Amino acid sequence: MKEIRSAILAGDTPKEAFTSLRVPETYRGVVVRKEDVNIFSGLASRDKDPRRSLHLDEVATPEIGPGEALVAVMASSINYNTVWTSVFEPLPTFGFLERYGRLSPLSKRHDLPYHVVGSDLAGVVLRTGPGVHAWSPGDEVVAHCLSVELERPEGHNDTILDPEQRIWGFETNFGGLAELALVKANQLMPKPAHLSWEEAAASGLVNSTAYRQLVSRNGADMKQGDIVLIWGASGGLGSYATQLAVRGGAIPVCVVSSSEKAEIAHRMGAELVIDRTSEGYRFWTDEHTQNPKEWQRFGKKIRQLTGGEDPDIVFEHSGQETFGASVYVARRGGTIVTCASTSGFVHSYDNRYLWMNLKKIVGSHFANYREAWEANRLITKGLVHPTVSRVYPLDETGQAVYEVHRNLHQGKVAVLCLAPQEGLGVRDNAIRTRHLEAINRFRET
Repeated sequence: MKEIRSAILAGDTPKEAFTSLRVPETYRGVVVRKEDVNIFSGLASRDKDPRRSLHLDEVATPEIGPGEALVAVMASSINYNTVWTSVFEPLPTFGFLERYGRLSPLSKRHDLPYHVVGSDLAGVVLRTGPGVHAWSPGDEVVAHCLSVELERPEGHNDTILDPEQRIWGFETNFGGLAELALVKANQLMPKPAHLSWEEAAASGLVNSTAYRQLVSRNGADMKQGDIVLIWGASGGLGSYATQLAVRGGAIPVCVVSSSEKAEIAHRMGAELVIDRTSEGYRFWTDEHTQNPKEWQRFGKKIRQLTGGEDPDIVFEHSGQETFGASVYVARRGGTIVTCASTSGFVHSYDNRYLWMNLKKIVGSHFANYREAWEANRLITKGLVHPTVSRVYPLDETGQAVYEVHRNLHQGKVAVLCLAPQEGLGVRDNAIRTRHLEAINRFRET
């Protein structure tokens, strides 16, 4: 592994040299263990501590199959699916691995008593399997997290609809919070040359997800002038949604939970910001009862900011806590586009406001390869920027996940895997210099 790291850090190692590097039989990866699935029994979600369940173990390097690539991971990042994995909610991910393992002898590799987690990476291709022609050892890459088999017709118009679609590192094994990762070759995309390893690793999942939700015809099909309400606008997903709205000529209304997060939204170019904490919104009177008067007060605040207009699009990912308000405040004929559900998966709302006002709820789950590629292209062109606020070493991944679980972060939290320090991997300093302020704006908090 030291030889692999040294070849990458040199920056000028000929690509053909990577073919001759020895691939180790084992590597270090952040795992949850099957034997631990009950360690949080009886605890509320908030009290479950990922630092207890995430371990940095030495694990066996998997066999490379057809259409796959083995990548040396320089950096990764934390997504909410790793939070779910670490607290074994809504169910342990070993069920996903077991089901995948029944699909074929090749997929059986994933069904193990440990799960190497992580759905982002930036690194260098070490090996490719039979049938891979677009990528070769030595290529500097990032990966999106859509893993599909594409043996059925349903996925050939939109790959996210494939019946055997999975999220790599969550529903498959050998994820990105590790020194090595196994991916399908059609997950790979070029690493943006002006970014460091940890910056490049931060955007894959969240930027692609936000792109499909907002920009794609498969999502809200955002257009210039649309008013877009964005929950959690300074968080991992919302920070990219805010940038996409600003860049796309829309009018974001950013909902945040502190004055510091409001300032971050303004730095991204958003003019209209609601600090929900200072406004004191309470959308639920108790755990079973929502408060429509608070929906009304929230809608009134939005109209005060927009000059009397309601949101054309509501960018939803917080779920249970906010969904009733989201349906209420969307304009007549508007769209609520939803993914995730970080505050709870069971959504309730007053259907009168949906059906009588011809609103639409659109479900959105990650992105297809084309959407992920286009989202990555925006990063490469310097039109959208990574939102890294903190960086941890691989052996402190549990702390990084804990901070995301407790919402103690802004933007994205990155993790150094093989990279020994921050700031490495930049290949185009000219582009970087032009965008340095934007690249670092989340680090100033």
